[in-house]
Amino acid sequence: MEDCTTAQGLSEELQLESYDFELPVELIAQQPLPNRDAARLMVLERQLHRRSHRNVRELPELLQAGDLLVVNDTRVLPARIRASMSGGGKVELLFVRPLTAGVSDEVWLCLGRPGRRLRRGRLCTLAGGAQARVEEVMCRGRYAVRVETSAGMLAYLNAHGEVPLPPYIRRPAGPAPQDAERYQTVFARTAGAVAAPTAGLHFSPELIARLRERGVEIASLTLHVGPGTFQPIRCEDVRQHRMEPEWSSIPEETARKIRAAKAQGNRVIAVGTTSTRALESSACDPPQWVAPGEHWADCFIYPGYRFRVIDALFTNFHLPGSTLLLLVAALAGRAWLLESYREAVAHGYRFYSYGDAMLIL
Repeated sequence: MEDCTTAQGLSEELQLESYDFELPVELIAQQPLPNRDAARLMVLERQLHRRSHRNVRELPELLQAGDLLVVNDTRVLPARIRASMSGGGKVELLFVRPLTAGVSDEVWLCLGRPGRRLRRGRLCTLAGGAQARVEEVMCRGRYAVRVETSAGMLAYLNAHGEVPLPPYIRRPAGPAPQDAERYQTVFARTAGAVAAPTAGLHFSPELIARLRERGVEIASLTLHVGPGTFQPIRCEDVRQHRMEPEWSSIPEETARKIRAAKAQGNRVIAVGTTSTRALESSACDPPQWVAPGEHWADCFIYPGYRFRVIDALFTNFHLPGSTLLLLVAALAGRAWLLESYREAVAHGYRFYSYGDAMLIL
């Protein structure tokens, strides 16, 4: 644990250990299903305290005309690069976001390993022959890395980078060819994420068409998923965890659709925890509801939080003790959510990025 106060005297909702659950390793999905919308769907109806087992393809029948789905249109960068250090040895860099941009070189915030080889001033040769220098060693495995490229970093990453699959998806030989497509949502437009907004992976063009036929509205925003989403909570008292901000942008059209939905008494349903954080971080008092434009999403949502924008959530099944699990528990209730997770395990649901889904109404 970090330098945090102890959990003594805290309610269960605020103790990190209260968000643990047993998950057989064989339930961690290693491959996407052949069809995006073929996953199983657990539905939690809060007012009725009722739980049912459905399929993602049934989503249009589970929603109502006038409901507004808000999706994250971020696009995952092929941000993982392997490199050779000038003094010998291999390293791996994950390019998170630019810190400065130049004509022929750029400085990026990176995660890197192993840290013992990444010292300030060290030079390395990246895949494809680009040269890089460690400009600064930061905390928590973060580095400022200056890269010399002729075409710019986005073009370089697209040419030489690997899909940054999470570590629980095992690919000893590196990402498979299908990962380049299936680890992107069909909504992906704006490049900048180092991980997929995985709830959106379940949507296919056919499912989207059926939702629109049903009268369900769809709006988009952008939140570039960064390492802060996956930063483990190390404090026994979860309130002491600090979320790392992530860049987000809410278009005026999306803000308008949210205002219209609220005015008509319709539900705003976030697709994923990333959309939730972007919306709740930009929350305003009615009648505006959300502030359009660019901002840094920095709210940390855990039980006790009062949701101001979203009314329901479509999400995946998340890691024990993660900020994502706490966000979902804030909406569904910790005890009922963990009971639902135990039922999901008993029914053989698939977990995490390529896994099944949950709809909380």
